[in-house]
Amino acid sequence: MSNPKNWRTRSSIHVVMDGHHVQVDASPEFRLQCIRNQIEWIDDFILTHPHADHIQGMDDLRRFCDQLGGTAMPVYSTEIGLARIRQIYPYAIGETPASKGYAAFRLADMPAVLETPGGTVSHALLPHGGMQTLGLVFEEKSSGKKFAYYNDCHSVPPAARELAAGADVVVLDGLRPKEHPTHMSTPQAMQVAVEMGAPASYLTHFTFHIDHETWAAKMPENVYLAYDGLRLSL
Repeated sequence: MSNPKNWRTRSSIHVVMDGHHVQVDASPEFRLQCIRNQIEWIDDFILTHPHADHIQGMDDLRRFCDQLGGTAMPVYSTEIGLARIRQIYPYAIGETPASKGYAAFRLADMPAVLETPGGTVSHALLPHGGMQTLGLVFEEKSSGKKFAYYNDCHSVPPAARELAAGADVVVLDGLRPKEHPTHMSTPQAMQVAVEMGAPASYLTHFTFHIDHETWAAKMPENVYLAYDGLRLSL
C-alpha cells in the first residue's frame, strides 16, 4: 500500500468545457477533494444516483453557491436522485440560500441533452442494482472533444454504447476482481473497454482489492487505471 495511487477517496469528477465547470457527484470527501485539486468554481452539479458515496458531500457545495452571488446552483439528477436530495437537504431547496453561507439547490430532471455555454452533457441510463444511474457524455462546443463517464453500473447497454461512440476518453466502473451484483468487475470493465474501443479508457471506483501497480500491468492496450487527482486534457 506504499503506492500513493492506492490511497483512494470516493469517486467524483470535475469537468471543464470551454470554461464552464460541471461537478459530477459529491463524495463524503468532496471538500478535501476540492482543496487538494484546487477546484475553485462550479456552474452546474449533476448527481448520477443517490447512494451515500455520491450524495453525502453535497452540503459542501455551499461555498460554490456563495460564489454564484446568492442564487441557487442548478442541480440535475434522476427522479429518485432529486427525491433523495429533498430528503437529506430540505434546508437547501430554493432559489436563494436560507442564510449567507448556506447551500441552495435549484433542482431539475436531467434532460436528454443538457445545453451549457461550454458544450452539451447527454445521458444514458445504466443498470445499478435496484436503480438506474446517469451515464454522462460530455461534448465541448469549441473542440468537439467527447468524454464518456459511465460509473456505478453493472453493464453498459447498447444505447449507452451508441451514445459514447466516437468518444476520445471513456471512464468505466471496475469495482473489484470478483463479480458484484451492482457493479462491473475489473475484468468485465476491461472487456467492455476493449469492445467500446475508445482511444483511451480508464477504470475507476475501486475497492482495496485493486493494487494499482499490479493491475496496471494487466490492462489491455489503451486501457488504464484512474487514481485520485488524475487530470485529463482533451
